[in-house]
Amino acid sequence: IKTAILVIASILLFIWGYSFLRGSDLLSDYRTFYVEFDNVEGLSPSAPVTISGLAVGKVTAITLHHETAKLTVEIQIKSDFPISKSSVVNLYEPGFIGGKQLQIIPNLEDKSEAETGDKLKSGVVPGMLSAFGDKLAPVQKKVELVLVSADSLINNLNDVLDAKTKNNLKASIENLNQTMAQFSKTTKSINEMLDANKTKVNGIVTNFSNISSNFSKVSDTIAKAKLGQAVRDLEKTLEGVNKVVADLEKGKGTMGKLLKDETLYNNFNKTSKELELLLQDLRLNPTRYINVSLFGKKNKPYVAPKVADTLK
Repeated sequence: IKTAILVIASILLFIWGYSFLRGSDLLSDYRTFYVEFDNVEGLSPSAPVTISGLAVGKVTAITLHHETAKLTVEIQIKSDFPISKSSVVNLYEPGFIGGKQLQIIPNLEDKSEAETGDKLKSGVVPGMLSAFGDKLAPVQKKVELVLVSADSLINNLNDVLDAKTKNNLKASIENLNQTMAQFSKTTKSINEMLDANKTKVNGIVTNFSNISSNFSKVSDTIAKAKLGQAVRDLEKTLEGVNKVVADLEKGKGTMGKLLKDETLYNNFNKTSKELELLLQDLRLNPTRYINVSLFGKKNKPYVAPKVADTLK
């Protein structure tokens, strides 16, 4: 009897150990569900099943259907969390390291609870690498286009840069190097000249500073000068001149009458002419006006001078 009990106990222990190694616990109450996928790459038996990140079960078996090439995944849930019939089981990748897992997205609005043996809906959540690859694909296309453009550009440059052009380019680069070397020498010479004449340069700068200071003082003096009063005085003088000119134009005053009164002008002209004749006669016949004779000589009668005499 003892031997029989020991054999039975060994068999039961073996069955329990085998089930435990397969991911099944005979002592726990599980609910079994099935999910169908097209591809379960990276998912292994005994992979955890989670709800909101909490492990509530595990994958117990993966079966391949030869007719449809689809895979049915058997999962066991030991949690008493209510799982509705419309809940979705997603295949996802939790990180870069490790295999894939299953997560249950419960539909809390659906009150019809799934029973053991029911088939749940499946879904696939792209992993980090897949998402990165999807985002990298457009960039890869752009890089390929850039590489093609660069290759075309290089080919065009090779076509343009023939042997003669390359030689000319080399010569240009050599000339540029020589120019830069000459420029460096010139710069060095200028620096040496400035060092040698540093005192003179400082003197020139000081003189320029003094000139600037003097110019600033002159500017201040001009700014402080009573230019406004001088301008106003000049305006008053110009107004007086304008008034005098206006009076002359109107014939006011002696000068105005002389300019505008023709009778006065004619009389003045006549008087001037008579004065001229008088002076002419005085020049030709001075004895008529100044008598210095000791013997009482009589004066000659007045005779109008001839035109020729007046021109002498």
